[in-house]
Amino acid sequence: MKKVLAFDLDGTLAPSKSYLPDRVGELLDELMNDFNICVISGGKFGQFETQLLNGLHADESKLHKLHLMPTCGTQYYNYGVDEKSWQQVYAENFTDAEKRSIIAALNKGIDQLGYRESQTWGDTIEDRGSQITFSALGQDIVAALGEEGVRLKEAWDPDSSKKDKLRDFVATLIPDFEVRVGGGTSIDITKPGIDKAYGMNKLMDILNVKKDEILFFGDRLVEGGNDYPVKEMGIDCLEVSSWQDTVLRLETIKHFVKD
Repeated sequence: MKKVLAFDLDGTLAPSKSYLPDRVGELLDELMNDFNICVISGGKFGQFETQLLNGLHADESKLHKLHLMPTCGTQYYNYGVDEKSWQQVYAENFTDAEKRSIIAALNKGIDQLGYRESQTWGDTIEDRGSQITFSALGQDIVAALGEEGVRLKEAWDPDSSKKDKLRDFVATLIPDFEVRVGGGTSIDITKPGIDKAYGMNKLMDILNVKKDEILFFGDRLVEGGNDYPVKEMGIDCLEVSSWQDTVLRLETIKHFVKD
């Protein structure tokens, strides 16, 4: 029996860097009656606040059942009932020297491969504490341009060839770190062994659950995708193509639980 429903964020619960659709928020609220809910993403906590929490509208009494894992689980937040706010339980951050080394490697790869865009929206290299992320068109493109920003992100590297080349180039410069493809225009760099499987293992320890008690939803479960490590570790997974696809799956689960 499943006790936890776990989700990627961008492309699974919401369009890239976009607000949580109302129906997704309603379903997550309803499903927290029967399940713990985990959202794990490469994004920072601020992205979770903007995309997820602002559109959730769940009753405060349920929020302790929502588990937020920014930067692939190197950070963990849970709702403090007494504090009435989200509390950071742990964060495994880089040192300043590590950050400088990573940022220098990214800049070298971006320039040598010709991936520095003339027009960007927001920071292209973002320090997320426990993760450094390169976003080719800038972190704020969707906030600035809306649906057009989503379209531009999808068009920048549809076959992932640019991201793969940048990942491979940067990985040779900083072999002591993990370099992986993130979202549609992003590269994520973490400490070794950090991926969504790492986050799921941390969650299992926190909730004292087993692999077969978790169901994971993601849009990049193919080999090489940033959700694939969860599948590889043996957790049951459902691949979705959009938040609308996720809604259909959750509607089925909701009716099954009620019946």
